[in-house]
Amino acid sequence: MSDLEITPPDDLVRAVEATLFAAEEPLSAEQLALHLGFGDKGAVQVRPALAELKGHYEGRGVQLVERGGRWHFETAPDLAHLLRREKEELRRLSRAATEVLAIVAYHEPVSRAEIEAIRGVQTAKGTLDVLLEAGWVRVAGRREVPGRPVIYATTAVFLDHFGLASLRELPGIDELRAAGLLDPVDEDMIEAVLGPPKTGRPDTAEADPD
Repeated sequence: MSDLEITPPDDLVRAVEATLFAAEEPLSAEQLALHLGFGDKGAVQVRPALAELKGHYEGRGVQLVERGGRWHFETAPDLAHLLRREKEELRRLSRAATEVLAIVAYHEPVSRAEIEAIRGVQTAKGTLDVLLEAGWVRVAGRREVPGRPVIYATTAVFLDHFGLASLRELPGIDELRAAGLLDPVDEDMIEAVLGPPKTGRPDTAEADPD
């Protein structure tokens, strides 16, 4: 009989809890299983322990949350102000970087040419560099078309920063408007981002304003 079969549930929950507390970064169920010596198929045993822990920590000072399939403990949102420390913040995103980030999130994986077709302007190299350095966007490979352009997608860091469990939780334009987060002058751009990519020639687009 394997260790996986004889491990008491309570011990497994405690082991998962201790591993997550000690981890330097969020872990998936598969990573937890490997760390605990359960092998590739151990995730099926770890997931119930994660669910039990999540329920146990609901309403407490720290919570167990899942972002992009990875789990970690974080301070309860209503108590975060008590533990806030001085730290270096990422510089405020320019309008161009904000637009590019939104396009990547709603259309990923997406190439630079596709981003430019949606925005209607050329995208400066530095705009994507800022998002890559922030860890919110990653290179996701190359499109299998002539020229094999690089394509971009969001990261688990992006989901964690914006408190999203997955991209399915991204708001639609009606939700943004209802929340008062949408400036009327930006609605055309937002509708372009949320809608299907436009066709066009990126090489004839205007220059990126930033």
